[in-house]
Amino acid sequence: MARTITVGLDGSPESRAAAEWAAREAALRQVPVRLLHVWQPVPEPMAQAPLLGVETHQHWTDRIPRDTAEGLRLRHPGVEVTTEQATGTPADILLAAARDAELLVLGSRALSGLTGFLIGSVGQSVIARTEAPVILVRAGEQAADEHLKDPAGIPSAATGFRPVVVGLDAGSPSETVLSFAFEESRRRRAPLIAVRAWNLPSSYTYSIAAGFDPREELARAQAEALTEALVPWREKYPDVEVTETCRLGSPAEHLIDAAHDASLVVGRRIRRSPFGVHIGAVAHAVMHHATTPVAVVAHA
Repeated sequence: MARTITVGLDGSPESRAAAEWAAREAALRQVPVRLLHVWQPVPEPMAQAPLLGVETHQHWTDRIPRDTAEGLRLRHPGVEVTTEQATGTPADILLAAARDAELLVLGSRALSGLTGFLIGSVGQSVIARTEAPVILVRAGEQAADEHLKDPAGIPSAATGFRPVVVGLDAGSPSETVLSFAFEESRRRRAPLIAVRAWNLPSSYTYSIAAGFDPREELARAQAEALTEALVPWREKYPDVEVTETCRLGSPAEHLIDAAHDASLVVGRRIRRSPFGVHIGAVAHAVMHHATTPVAVVAHA
């Protein structure tokens, strides 16, 4: 795999924010950024319209990646930035690009208020089908948003990074997801918050009827399983401060809550069915409602 961060660029505020995030991440990883601008051909009658003529098409096709690259080079002088243009189906081109990238970074558009963010059909298709890590960045994301507030309570890129959050299935923890999360924490010199959420078994009702409440015992067992799963990773990354959070309830809700003041990593289990691959419910909820950058890391 080439050590490159690829950004899907379309000129929208979301994709520009994704490009800025990618440049900051590239500085941490010491890798180049590749801006990939995809133009999907329009039907011939529309292409003949004055506003979509050949000159206008060429103008915007050239200008979007050029202007974005120039801005990144000015703001991030230590990062190598290249541009590439492609014509075709965006999802297919991005999927192909992801195979040769260390990360694929895409924009995520806010809907309104508390309703969450919109991951378009292209983004969802790419996320469901690629095995490369995909980072989703909302419009307006700033460098200071990933950092702790300064002593005066003002967000500042000069302070340390906020924690990285990872959702963990203690019963079958993914090495791919945990490796990604610990590496991100190490690069940022930031704490890691490992979140494990669990639900009561179906036999809970019968236990209550028999006069026994198993919640305390189950909570202790779940916490012990989480601690055990993290032991080899604490040994491998002794410099990463790890906080364990084990709670009863919805995994998606607990991850979204934990991500309010953090960067977020969430695993996407590869799910296959007769109708193809799809995104699991937890990853889908976090992608749409977390307000921080979301890393969707595929795992078996």
